[in-house]
Amino acid sequence: MLKKTAILIGGGARGKFAYSPYAHKYPHELQFVAIAEPVAERREDFAASHGIAPERAATDWKPLLDQGKIADVAIICTQDRMHFEPTIRALELGYDVLLEKPMSPLPEECLLMEEAARKHGRILMICHVLRHTPFWSTIKRTVEAGEIGEVVSIQLNENVGYFHVAHSFVRGLWRDADESSPMILQKSCHDMDILSWIVGRECRRISSYGSLHHFRQEHAPGGATLRCTDGCPAEASCPYSALKIYLGKEGEPWSRFITADTSPEGILTALREGPFGRCVYHCDNNVVDHQVVNMEFEGGVTASFSMSGFTHDCSRSVQIMGTHGEIRGYMEDNRITVYPFGTRQQVELSLLGSLEGHGGGDEGLMRAFLKQVREQDSGGLTSATAALESHLMAFAAEASRLAQGRSIELSDYKREIADGLACKAMAGS
Repeated sequence: MLKKTAILIGGGARGKFAYSPYAHKYPHELQFVAIAEPVAERREDFAASHGIAPERAATDWKPLLDQGKIADVAIICTQDRMHFEPTIRALELGYDVLLEKPMSPLPEECLLMEEAARKHGRILMICHVLRHTPFWSTIKRTVEAGEIGEVVSIQLNENVGYFHVAHSFVRGLWRDADESSPMILQKSCHDMDILSWIVGRECRRISSYGSLHHFRQEHAPGGATLRCTDGCPAEASCPYSALKIYLGKEGEPWSRFITADTSPEGILTALREGPFGRCVYHCDNNVVDHQVVNMEFEGGVTASFSMSGFTHDCSRSVQIMGTHGEIRGYMEDNRITVYPFGTRQQVELSLLGSLEGHGGGDEGLMRAFLKQVREQDSGGLTSATAALESHLMAFAAEASRLAQGRSIELSDYKREIADGLACKAMAGS
């Protein structure tokens, strides 16, 4: 098997913990030869871990890509609003690109990236990891096999988890839609993508409601301080206390995202000085903490999606209702049950493959991407072309929410974006 070389642009959580481990686990398939990462500690740690030469460890993507094409693929895991420029430049240089989701917070940039991949004849794969999990791929095969007849309606729930919403969307990097992306795009474009994939038909219209309901200053307990470490009288009883979320055994998965020094002293220092120690009621967040989306697809198939930050765990559950049967699935339990109509039977489906890292999706995505690169197959489950449809669904859902739930025709919405791009192109010519 021919090994592929890669550059990593953005060495944060996804680059470091989700995708780079593949090179350590399968060194005969993948080798990282360069990195661009502004945080010195992350950059140096990644370079040392993968044996990268100092001249190939850059603080920014521009000097790295100015070196020309020095590897087979580029894996881009920068922040949402930093995806467009390095992706376009990498495609121009001849890189095949694996791009973290969402493609961009701007629909115009999503269209332009997909167009650039086709123009330059390169692979642009989006990190919609759920399609590559044993859980969702088993459900897709079951639907395609006709085991529940024709799909009529789907209900999908995303339980974000009270601690996750506090970490990422109240205190963290995705708290401000103007700096990152709206919640329906940043967190739930996975879900729009899964619904689009399972239904397998074009979404015709969409409507959405949601708000920032709880994490607001007026909901702060009496006497609440600006930081959980400031002797807040409500800290002991507050479920969103940073001390509870990041210290102790239960905080181990999260503390590694706020500091490289995960000793109790290091975590406390990060909470006293950094953004993750702030009171959740005194942050500068503006993304929603709950949202619902209703969709109608071609042929009258309907789907409803509910995202909530007010759940005890991070999980997804799905109910797929067909003309001859029903599927119920619980992703975090890796449990799928088929209920055929006309019988009193129920069938438990078994899952094959690794279930670690997004239910096996992280590794499955990397394996699929490298296979496409070796075969130079620009299609695939999560190509930019496939991802574009679900991204536009997410954009339309947010537009509907901001318009107080007004139903949006996807064909009209897509036409408006395309017309806007055409006008800009004419003005610049």
